[in-house]
Amino acid sequence: MSQFSLLGKRRFAPFFWTQALGAFNDNAFRNAMVMLVAFQMALPDAQVSLYTNLAPALFILPYFLFSATAGQLAEKFEKTRIIRFVKLFEIAAMAIAAVGFLTHHVSLLLVVLFLMGVHSTVFGPIKYSILPQALERGELVGGNALVETGTQLAMLVGMILGNSLMLIAGYGTVAASLATIVIAVTGYVASRAIPVAPATAPDLRFNWNPLSETWRVLKITHDDRAVWNAVLGISWFWFFGTVMIAQLPNYTRHVLHGDGSVNTLALTLFSLGTGAGSLLCERLSNRRVEIGLVPMGAFGLTVFAADLFFARPSIEADATVNALAFLSAPGAWRVALDLTMIGAFAGFYVVPLFAFVQSRAPRDKLSRVIAGNNIVNALLICTASGFGIGLTMMGLDTPTIFLITAVVNVAVAVYIFTLVPEFMMRFITWVLVNTLYRVRVDGLKNVPDEGAALVVCNHVSFMDPLILMASVRRPMRFVMYHKIFNIPVLKFVFRTAKAIPIAGRNEDAALMEEAFDRIDEALAAGEVVCIFPEGGLTRDGGIAPFRPGVDRILARRPVPVVPLALRGMWGSIFSRRDSALRRARLPRRFWSRIELVGGEALPVGTANAAVLQARVGELRGDKA
Repeated sequence: MSQFSLLGKRRFAPFFWTQALGAFNDNAFRNAMVMLVAFQMALPDAQVSLYTNLAPALFILPYFLFSATAGQLAEKFEKTRIIRFVKLFEIAAMAIAAVGFLTHHVSLLLVVLFLMGVHSTVFGPIKYSILPQALERGELVGGNALVETGTQLAMLVGMILGNSLMLIAGYGTVAASLATIVIAVTGYVASRAIPVAPATAPDLRFNWNPLSETWRVLKITHDDRAVWNAVLGISWFWFFGTVMIAQLPNYTRHVLHGDGSVNTLALTLFSLGTGAGSLLCERLSNRRVEIGLVPMGAFGLTVFAADLFFARPSIEADATVNALAFLSAPGAWRVALDLTMIGAFAGFYVVPLFAFVQSRAPRDKLSRVIAGNNIVNALLICTASGFGIGLTMMGLDTPTIFLITAVVNVAVAVYIFTLVPEFMMRFITWVLVNTLYRVRVDGLKNVPDEGAALVVCNHVSFMDPLILMASVRRPMRFVMYHKIFNIPVLKFVFRTAKAIPIAGRNEDAALMEEAFDRIDEALAAGEVVCIFPEGGLTRDGGIAPFRPGVDRILARRPVPVVPLALRGMWGSIFSRRDSALRRARLPRRFWSRIELVGGEALPVGTANAAVLQARVGELRGDKA
């Protein structure tokens, strides 16, 4: 089922349109205000500079002041009721904005800008915490991709509309006022159709002190190291994007020698790229929360941002061209490709991170984690503004700023991936599995989202653990032969995944006993452990007898057992070869079509080696 089918479901569509209309209106208002202040009121340059630099600060300020409170509201109260209050607040703000537009009252418009910052601050924790309540786990990536795409396109169209309406001779302020009010009302109407989203922490004790609550929210966000580093990654995305977009006007004028239409084209390419990258995430991740895409996104951001330093279209220095003339210039398509691909890799980068936070953070704390994320985002956005201003004051041109930002992006990515090796481990796994195989999965929902479980699977190739690791949404502790565990390169993956090496009793009895102890500790801690009970790779493609180790594990720690079966692996690369292939030293098949299927979990106390062997055989399609 395509992610686009969510747009036809009531549990998602009304929320999607409500948030998209809010993003649209926010940008339409902001750009209409900039057009009025910068181009139509004949203000002195110093005054225009003051207002345009004050505006972003006023919009960001509520994130520092009210994010912690917004997170509490989203946890303690039913979310759709808060959304409707927020949309009514937006209508009131746009009514005040209409007065400011019609009277050219800049101070009043700045007040509205602050109010819209409050609107976004309160809506933010709900925006991402409501999705896990409305969507199934397998829909999270697709839902986030649609939200990110809708937001980017809404922001783009809102910017264009805000500029265009203000250019209507004699009626610009009236048109902008009416449009923003109508969009706000439409957003409220859409919010009326959002299904009920119950409070996740109704007994939460509300703390009205923003300072102490901000500190507590940041502590909650920091509790899970992986979530905290995902938040840092998201915030770095906002830093990177803020620096890049803030430089676009100067880049357009001084490097591309373009007018306002070229600037709009650049924003359009970036937004369309982000939308396309976001939507591709679901296909590339096979509808799973695949954080392995994050390193790929970081790599792409660096490559294409750095290339903007070298890409110089051939346009005369004293010329000023429109979008069509720019695209006709030699070298222009390289710039266009860079801008589009920066957006696409931004989608690969940020969508899995949001889905990861939503899936990993505790449900009753998710809104506050999102609030903590917004606080850190705001801090990095402000830092990005200072970073860009500082480099400009040092006399660096825009392409050089792009290059420096790309280099810094490498350093930050390496830092984050070093702190949480799981990101890089998932990337290596994703690349290997998707390069060597075409995997179809079915029945993996039977692996429980919470609590201890033992997973058993037939063993066909050396790649089996990586295929399971890349396919099953929940992290698993693999039990594997110690010599496979110590294979170079893959050892990093297995150690990061906290695999448990094991040896035979005759080979290393102490290591075997240690392995059984670690398996029991993992199950006692509520983790999922995966074993291949045959004890080695199949020699003929069939299932070898399951060894009694599985019975020993279950006797010591009775837990539910989930049977899995690999199909189509025999004869593929890294499986055992028949005699003719062994002589040829070539694998039978490359990029094989394989399947991983799961069966219903066997309840506690009902599984043993013989029963599990029969069940895995049935899943494989073996005849009785």
